[in-house]
Amino acid sequence: MDLQLFLLPFFFLSLVNAQLRFNFYNSTCPNAESIIKSAVTNRSNTDPSITAALLRMHFHDCFVRGCDASILIDSTTKHKSEKDAGANQSVRGFELIDEVKTALEKECSNIVSCADIVTIATRDAIALSGGPAYAVPTGRRDGRTSNPNEVNLPGPTLSVLQAFSFFQAKGFTLKEMVTLLGAHTVGVAHCLFFRDRLFNFRGTQKPDPSMDPDLVSKLQRQCGRNNLPIATDPTAFLDQNTNSTVDNEFYNQVLKGKGILLIDHNLGADNSTVGFVKQFGGDANGFLQDFKAVMVKMGSLNVLVGNAGEIRKNCRVFNATPKPSKGK
Repeated sequence: MDLQLFLLPFFFLSLVNAQLRFNFYNSTCPNAESIIKSAVTNRSNTDPSITAALLRMHFHDCFVRGCDASILIDSTTKHKSEKDAGANQSVRGFELIDEVKTALEKECSNIVSCADIVTIATRDAIALSGGPAYAVPTGRRDGRTSNPNEVNLPGPTLSVLQAFSFFQAKGFTLKEMVTLLGAHTVGVAHCLFFRDRLFNFRGTQKPDPSMDPDLVSKLQRQCGRNNLPIATDPTAFLDQNTNSTVDNEFYNQVLKGKGILLIDHNLGADNSTVGFVKQFGGDANGFLQDFKAVMVKMGSLNVLVGNAGEIRKNCRVFNATPKPSKGK
């Protein structure tokens, strides 16, 4: 491969990152980040699962068109949005973003983007759940396109090689992929995404022998055999130990055969990634430091800056396009 061609995307990524900056709203909306943190704190106090919800929303947004808040757009009778894509059917937390946007519009109208709200809210939720506190550069603008046909995200049953093809295309290394999947330290998965591992792994009519047998028995009772609509399908924690805390325990659970998603199990079984899983499992602080770095990197994917995109008044709706004035 031509080295110049290989480096070109990363040159442009660095160029875009330079246009994001820390304390972007200091002069235009100095209370922006404190308003966001207050709303996230209040929600986290009553719903600790909001951290997982925001992490998923942020990832599902950034890995499609980039971090442009396109996932927040509601579908209409004429135009379907990313929310209609199958992978996004269980994404949640939108009402928190609405709450924050309403407060910010009262404080400083038409200043803070929905894309920055998602990024900052996710950062704050991570810290509130025991993860690292860190600064994020801001200045993102909101996109004007949201198309369900563009949603192509790594699924829960992929091999390491298959999953890495998605992450590599976004400029992430294999270690960074393992780090980002550490977001499974919090949250749940619907049983439909792993039920085959409990009852009929690869057509054997038996459970996956690599999964901890006690966990299999527990999940069999919890999930049942029958697939259900996602709205009523049971869920199970992705981290069987510290499921509401952002820490490194997820990796230790994977090494014990307690990763419930096949992709999580594969991280600990594949020779190319098991070393990273063991490294993070044995180094809590090392994981947290790498996690915050990769979250900042993800939050900078294909961002719109400067005069690109828009600052939405309502995160669920594109701003109205001004009608051209009629000539006299």
